[in-house]
Amino acid sequence: MRKNLVIGGLLAFMIAGSLPAVPAGAATASLIHWGPVQSRSGHHGYAKADVWITRFTAETFVVSGALYDRDTHSGHCAYVRARFHYAGGGTGWALPKTTCASKKPIRLSSDGRITRVDVKVCVYDRPRRTTLNCYADAITPAIIANWPQ
Repeated sequence: MRKNLVIGGLLAFMIAGSLPAVPAGAATASLIHWGPVQSRSGHHGYAKADVWITRFTAETFVVSGALYDRDTHSGHCAYVRARFHYAGGGTGWALPKTTCASKKPIRLSSDGRITRVDVKVCVYDRPRRTTLNCYADAITPAIIANWPQ
């Protein structure tokens, strides 16, 4: 029994040692930094999202980053939502993310391959449950292809 455990342990060690090491930055290498998307300014401030996206070739497209509430009014918060334009036709909205804190991580994902994403950032009025001062950035593969490498 002991011999089997030793052989099994050595085999597992050799298999683990033969696998290629993954660099720490490999997981983030496929992300593209789109930059800030900011709502229009109101009389008390604005909302902002620092947006990172996956490549458009990904099966599930992800918009991630951080959402910032830059509105001094206590009832106003930051709001972000993504609209995905699917390769097979049609569109779909990701569930919105909101925060009244100064910063919150976000992750919005599609249900398949897409051709375009609209990232919408607004100031959210909590008492009225409405969005204000919205701004949307349309992100397409053609825009990213023209970026300097």
